Amino acid sequence: MPASPTPQELRERVQSWIADDPDESARAELTALVEALPDDAAYAELADRFAGTLEFGTAGLRGPLRAGPNGMNRAVVSRAAAGIAAYLDGIDAQGPVVIGYDARFGSYDFAVDTAQIIAGAGRVALLMPRHLPTPVLAFATRALQAAAGIMVTASHNPPQDNGYKVYLGGPEGRDAQIVPPADSEISRYIAEVRSLADAPRSHDYSILDDVVYDQYLDSVARVVLPDSPRNLRVVSTALHGVGGDTLLSAYTRAGFAAPIPVAGQQRPNPEFPGLAFPNPEEAGVMDDVLALAVAEGADLAIANDPDADRCAAGAPMREGWRPLRGDELGVLLADHLMRRGESGTFSTTIVSSSLLGAICQARGMPYAETLTGFKWIVRGPDETGVPLRFGYEEAIGFCVDPASVNDKDGISAAVLTAELAAMLKAEGSSIQQRLDEIYAEFGYYVTSQISLRVDDLQIIANTMHRLRAEPPRELTGTAVETEDVLPRTDALIMRGPGLRVVVRPSGTEPKLKAYLEVTDRDESVAAQRMAQLRADLAPILGA
Repeated sequence: MPASPTPQELRERVQSWIADDPDESARAELTALVEALPDDAAYAELADRFAGTLEFGTAGLRGPLRAGPNGMNRAVVSRAAAGIAAYLDGIDAQGPVVIGYDARFGSYDFAVDTAQIIAGAGRVALLMPRHLPTPVLAFATRALQAAAGIMVTASHNPPQDNGYKVYLGGPEGRDAQIVPPADSEISRYIAEVRSLADAPRSHDYSILDDVVYDQYLDSVARVVLPDSPRNLRVVSTALHGVGGDTLLSAYTRAGFAAPIPVAGQQRPNPEFPGLAFPNPEEAGVMDDVLALAVAEGADLAIANDPDADRCAAGAPMREGWRPLRGDELGVLLADHLMRRGESGTFSTTIVSSSLLGAICQARGMPYAETLTGFKWIVRGPDETGVPLRFGYEEAIGFCVDPASVNDKDGISAAVLTAELAAMLKAEGSSIQQRLDEIYAEFGYYVTSQISLRVDDLQIIANTMHRLRAEPPRELTGTAVETEDVLPRTDALIMRGPGLRVVVRPSGTEPKLKAYLEVTDRDESVAAQRMAQLRADLAPILGA
């Protein structure tokens, strides 16, 4: 471990950064901390901000909004844009670069900085007309035959964060999120940016009109059959994100009545009031939309995360209104498409339910199980040789129209979920009933998750090291074997008869996650084993 810098060494490092930072407020923020040196608190804060650079990985950039190299700010984003431009030149990528942004703090400024630097590098830079959902940017990347798409968003992270997601166009990139080695190659180009003075800016970028946005909405309307039922009452929440208007427009364009929104959560608000974590997966986040569903006598409740690339659904179930788990909705949508006569590769990940694989095997459908993340899900056809028809991950991400958006899309998934619910309603059935029918045919695949949020990432590293050194040999009284998935990804898979556990660090949040699955023909037995599995794992994970 390198020695900690002296206050003077740290002061010199910070002042060098300040001299190159284009943001006056960021310079003032750092200057105030420098002037407080050698105060211990100021030293600790600056040492953390300058301990390294914000890592550019396969999810792009994501981190807290703060000045310095280890945060999201205009200087870091500008360096990333310059690195991406150089990378695209290095691979001789053709086409424009499309830039989108959400309504978080700093997003618009980061997007404009990116557009100016991309244009300054001699490339065509196209800025989305306003803050819009991430899937609209992903759609535009393909529709405009772009060399790359860049989306400024931190998705469902807390308010103090922002991020930077990159899509790569062309045959190799597939208009999807980047995968190795592109991430490390972009990182190398970013590291070569010695000074932002070496990254020229130009105001010769274009702001797109609504043509591509309208094309996106048309594509979403086509995910449902033209003659399928539309009699459905839906409520929705945008969770203070950017998907509210787009969802309403998509529903009406597809022939459904517009959802009734949770009024207080419909408009973008970067503070996400009332939501510590604006993620529909978090307990209690969907309480308002479920209450509205009951009050309005609705058939379905929809929640999008703040950048609307994820979709959660709530429905009246056996125990009352509740959110569907990602695995439940994923299997229902896949089953729905198959019942519509759709074919192609159905793809999911190692941390999602294995029920989809059982269904595909029984119905003769190509199936791919990939590493975690949509960057891998959409590459499932590499395993099958058959184009992707549907992909999902348990974290409420669904790709229902890969020909238009080769990534998760919470808007088109919400429209397809409405068709599913409307068709079941017309048949005199329900979401609960259809799930019961699937379980009766294939058995009960009960899934759950243990998620440990930490302040110190070293805790996660230590836990993974300990589990690798001493994996459990028995869970729920059943012998288990552990597979280490390194170096493909940082994960451990524990398997035993009728159970599976995948333990991995989150790729986007300071969390250690364990994904649990128990299978049995008897629902009560499966539920009992799941309860025991959770109890057995808690001390092993340090929960």
